[in-house]
Amino acid sequence: MASAAVPREARTSSAPDSPPEPEFDLLLPLRSAGSLENPYPVYSLLRTVHPVLPVPVAGYEGPGPWLLTRYEDVHGVLRDPRFSVDRLKSPLVRENLERLPPFIRQGTQGMRSMLIMDPPDHTRIRKLVNKAFTPRRIEALRPRIEALVSEELDAVEQASEFDVIHDLAEPLPAIVIAELLGVPPEHHRQFRSWSSALIAALAAQDAAGRDRAESASQKILGYLAEVIADRRREPRDDLISAMIEAQEEREVLSDGELLATANLLLLAGHETTTNLIGNGTLALLREPEQLERLRAEPELVESAVEELLRFDSPVQATTRVATEDVEIGDQVVPAGALVLVSIGAANRDPERFEAPDDLDLARDPNPHLAFGFATHFCLGAPLARLEAQVAFSALTQRFPDLALLDDAPAYRENPVLRGIRQLRVSTGA
Repeated sequence: MASAAVPREARTSSAPDSPPEPEFDLLLPLRSAGSLENPYPVYSLLRTVHPVLPVPVAGYEGPGPWLLTRYEDVHGVLRDPRFSVDRLKSPLVRENLERLPPFIRQGTQGMRSMLIMDPPDHTRIRKLVNKAFTPRRIEALRPRIEALVSEELDAVEQASEFDVIHDLAEPLPAIVIAELLGVPPEHHRQFRSWSSALIAALAAQDAAGRDRAESASQKILGYLAEVIADRRREPRDDLISAMIEAQEEREVLSDGELLATANLLLLAGHETTTNLIGNGTLALLREPEQLERLRAEPELVESAVEELLRFDSPVQATTRVATEDVEIGDQVVPAGALVLVSIGAANRDPERFEAPDDLDLARDPNPHLAFGFATHFCLGAPLARLEAQVAFSALTQRFPDLALLDDAPAYRENPVLRGIRQLRVSTGA
């Protein structure tokens, strides 16, 4: 497998005949695991041959990254307090900080979100934000979500074809999370554009890609800072105002944490749900029997969403850092090692799921890990589930002749946030 970094002396060499400097790539183990279109066969091979895989790092003597592909191991690491979400605890990350995406570097600048916090800081912030995502509050959003889905599909119902991503999967979750946060409606599309640019750039392997990510990140953060300042002057009934109130009354959040949390919610609140709706629609259209079953049994939609989450997970992996030597299988992962846990591979593990490569909308039980597990279980899972349920119900009932126009759509280049660029379908109209 290719190496993930280069020795420091090679990075500083000025010899005229030196080859171009290889780029440090935090996602290299996942890129090496298979194609964007279908990584699952290679995941299966790794699970069988080398489920706890050390990844070589050229010229680096410290603890390098590891890739885990078995359900048992992934599940174990996600709930094990010996594994930290703070990437800065990895020497490999610290020594290559300038080569990493903005959201990791921001952790050194006070811009820390829940995504890279361990308890008790994670507990403190999550407890505050969780108030906006209680089951009662999420269910209260159902009429608004149904209205948005109807509006988006009304616009394409008479067309002979449309793009599921552009016309439904992108605008729906973007509008919902922006409204929750308090972003004005006229700016929803702009945020979606910045977000798409940022997510695409995060997967880039060169300096130009890092520059694009930095530019998109600064635009989002700059705008959010303006919204926060406006809500300080004139509070409203939205999540940003609630976080400001908590900060001022109980000093729950620092300024950097407030901005980082708003940024995380905005990005995570719609990017992954876009991928869930896109990936799920593609899976259904490729499996006509399952699609027809959902049409005939609409009450299956809740279990259908769980199966679509398992079958082609919108988040394919996450990372942890070992804080001490930990034995996994027949290997010892050393303290300081960056561990990439492959959620996508775990969700197709035959040791945990019967016929894991088959789509079964009535699968039960279905203990998938698409939303993570334990302390860092996805805060927005109830909202994502509701949005997907409404979207799939509407698509299957309103378009009985829905069919793929392109059976091999192009995927975005980020192997962690798995999603389709475009999904063109015909309506039979």
